[in-house]
Order: sequence, then structure tokens, then C-alpha cells
Amino acid sequence: MTNGPTLNPFEISQRQLDKAAEKLSLDPQVHALLREPMRTLQVQFPVKMDDGTTKVFTGFRVQYNDARGPTKGGIRFHPEETIDTVKALAAWMTWKCAVVDIPYGGGKGGVICNPKELSTSELERLARGYIRAIGRFIGPARDIPAPDVYTTPQIMAWMMDEYSKLVGYNTPGVITGKPIPLGGSLGRGDATARGAVYTILEAAKVIGLDLKNATVAIQGYGNAGYFAAKLMREIAGSKVVAVSDSRGGAYSPDGIDPEAAFEQKRSTGSVAGLAGTKPISNAELLELDVDVLIPAAIENVITEKNAESVKAKIIAEAANGPTTPEADEILYRNGKYLIPDFLCNAGGVTVSYFEWVQNIGGYYWSLEEVHERLRAKMTKAFHDVHEMAQQNDVDNRTAAYMVSVQRVAEAMRLRGWV
Repeated sequence: MTNGPTLNPFEISQRQLDKAAEKLSLDPQVHALLREPMRTLQVQFPVKMDDGTTKVFTGFRVQYNDARGPTKGGIRFHPEETIDTVKALAAWMTWKCAVVDIPYGGGKGGVICNPKELSTSELERLARGYIRAIGRFIGPARDIPAPDVYTTPQIMAWMMDEYSKLVGYNTPGVITGKPIPLGGSLGRGDATARGAVYTILEAAKVIGLDLKNATVAIQGYGNAGYFAAKLMREIAGSKVVAVSDSRGGAYSPDGIDPEAAFEQKRSTGSVAGLAGTKPISNAELLELDVDVLIPAAIENVITEKNAESVKAKIIAEAANGPTTPEADEILYRNGKYLIPDFLCNAGGVTVSYFEWVQNIGGYYWSLEEVHERLRAKMTKAFHDVHEMAQQNDVDNRTAAYMVSVQRVAEAMRLRGWV
């Protein structure tokens, strides 16, 4: 989400919806329903701390729209969590699930806390307390949480266990992103990056780019960035020439070994200083003369100030909201092929959906099956958006919104809500 000087994230999500609604000539009642979440829950719950005191925490759960199925979305543990952030992310999850055509609506949750200041036992009591507070509002057929910022598979395991205690039977399908022994899916670890790479393969076909001779720069070397580097080399045969993180970057025209960069970051805390590379700043990386640019770090890195200098032919948004609306217009005008965030990074929620399907069926798939089904979903979603953009002469982000909003609106109409 792009934060304007006076706008909060939820107002920005509404503005993006308004643009798509206008292009679609959306029914005013449908538009009005889609501008606000269907349900917003705020809870206060007590947690016993290790020193014997009790602390009261505030949590949220937003169920944005369930016309296409149960709501789905992560839970954040963050000291600066706000209801507006949660609402914006729930709206965004609604569009993300619709664009890849999985039978979910969007949801999101959060607890205002600093997990870095909590012991493991306090973290467990916090996770269980939150689930007790929202337990009546979630369920495998109602609302399915997942990990997000500062929450982990272990936290999901505690939450699933607590919910199972509440209902009196084992319910793995209530939460996704669980450890494999508790019903997690194979292929979840690299799903976000793998989904992004599958969309890059299709974008390259569309613009006639030979990925075997292509160069790649990746900003952000966390989970998504590292796996994107590894998979661009393994699947596409491309050469990664630059990687960076919050503390600096590494550049080598001869190519960078993703594993060596990962090991450098693990041992020193940054990819900067990798042997055989030159230092490069995050700002310089964005303007490199490469074929594919993958912003996989934070929001608002491509702005009206640097968009003119972006030379990459394909910009694949593995991060959320790396491009501002003003930069979008410049990139589109300059003929850059942008794969918008909620299409590009939808691999994660897609494999979460696969996890839920496996939990409900009690039958688990091989890694090859997960990859095959993910590729099919991402490829279809890519072409749905590409065709919408071509038919309506709009940029890819607007096209992605149009595809999603149209699908949600149709489900609402068929149900007789409007």
C-alpha cells in the first residue's frame, strides 16, 4: 500500500477500488458495499506474563467480503498495528484471492504488541488468548487465518491447537502456514517467490524476452528475494547480477550465486561485501540496466522521482506496494511491463489455499503436484489480467483490480445481495 502524506492505507485501498469501479461502470450499490469491510472486530484480552502480572492486549480481525467464500488472511503481531492497516490489507486480500480465482474472500488480523519483547511462553499465551477472543468468528468454513509479520508456523500451531480445544476436535483447516507435521503443505516456503517467477515466465513470452540471456536485479533479500534469485536461475536460466537488503547491496555483471549471497547475509547480517562483487546502494539497484527488476523489500521504493530512470523491461512486484500511483503512470507511459503486487506475490495465498484443501480432504499432495497446480493458477491469473489490460487499454494494476472487482461483484449479484 502506498502511503500519501495525508491518506491512511485504507483510504488508499478505497481510492484504488474507485478507479477500477469507474472503469467497470460498477453498480453504485455494489461499489458502496465493496468500499467498507463487512465485519470489523476489535477485542481486548488478558495475558499472564512471566513475572506474574496480567497485561491486556488489543487485537483485531477484519472480514472484508465473503461473497466468494470464507475469508482468508494473515495475522500480524506488531507494536504499531492499526485498524486502518488491517482493513486495507483485508481489502487487498479480497482482490488477491479473486485475481487468482480461489474460493475465498479477504480477511486480516493483528495484535498490538512487540513480539521481540516477549518470551516464548508469553508469545504462546498471547497467541492462544487471541484465538479464544476471536474463536467464535473464525473456522475452516468461515475465516482462515495465516502467518504474517512477526508470526510463524509455530505460532500457527498454537493457534490451531487452541481453536481445536474450543470446538472439541482436531481442526487443522482453521489455520494455514502450519508446520508440515500438523497439516502444513509442502511447497509453502518458496511459494511467494515461485508464483512470482511463474508470472515472469509469462511476461517474458508476452514481450518477447529470452530469459536465458536475461539479467535480473533483486531489491530485498529476505525469504521472497532469496527464493526469487534461486528460482530465476534454476527455472528461467537467468543471471542475477545484483541483490540488496536494508544495509547495502552487491553487484557483479558476471552474476551472483544466490546461495553465496544467502550465506553472506546469514553470517554477516547483509549481502553487502559479498566476495567478487562491487557495492551498490538500494537506489542504484533500481536504476540498473537489467531485463528484470524484482522489488522484494518495502513499499514506495519506485516513485515519481526515480521511475523515469528505471531501465528494466519487466518489473515484478514480489513486495507489497513498492510502486506509487504516480510512478505507475510513468512506467506505463514508458512501456515497462509491470506485474502488480497482488498478482505477482499471490503464490503464497494460493499454496495456503492448497493447504486448506488438503486439510479438509485429509489427503496430502506431493511437492511436484503443489508446483504443477501453483503454476497453472498463476499462469491463468497472469493471462486474465494481461487480456483485461489489452482489451481496455489500461495499465496492469488497474486491469488486475478490474478482474478482481468484477469477480467479487458477480458473486454478490448471484447471491442476491444487490
